[in-house]
Amino acid sequence: MTEREKMLAGDLYDCGDTELLIQWHKAKDLVRNYNLTDSADTEEKERILNELLGGRGKNLWITAPFYVDYGNNIYFGNNCEVNMNCTFLDDNKIVIGNNALIAPNVQIYTAFHPTNAMERFGNSKEDGSFEFCRTQTAPVTIGDNVWIGGGAIILPGVNIGNNVVIGAGSVVTRDIPDNAIAFGNPCRVMRENK
Repeated sequence: MTEREKMLAGDLYDCGDTELLIQWHKAKDLVRNYNLTDSADTEEKERILNELLGGRGKNLWITAPFYVDYGNNIYFGNNCEVNMNCTFLDDNKIVIGNNALIAPNVQIYTAFHPTNAMERFGNSKEDGSFEFCRTQTAPVTIGDNVWIGGGAIILPGVNIGNNVVIGAGSVVTRDIPDNAIAFGNPCRVMRENK
């Protein structure tokens, strides 16, 4: 099993793997270019997004700056908007449905580390350094017609249903069902979204 396969399976994997680092650096360069592209140069932005993302539907708008880990694990449906300064740590899949609105400063994480320091770092080498920080992942799925408010943080493994509103500043630690308005830290369903 390759390190990428382990990463996508949610197993502990080596972030320093050559294949992963090549894609990581490629994504960082593509995102840098995207963020520096003139705002009105939609043709160049489209070209970069086609190379960066795993897949996307029609009418995707991402306002720079935008940050990713690998890029190729991110999938958008149709008619999605991502506002400025969003960070998607796509060490596993991030799948976003149709008609999604993602406000500024939203963070979506798929990567996490063991809480035990020994499990996280392993045995140190003679010089005190370590090979890599052990990492695991869990995918994030966001349904259709979802609005995620500014500054929300979505943690690994979370599934957000269809027709959901996530309030600004929320920390989403568990699944949110369809047709809900949810907010808070931790994020909880507060009422039905009719």
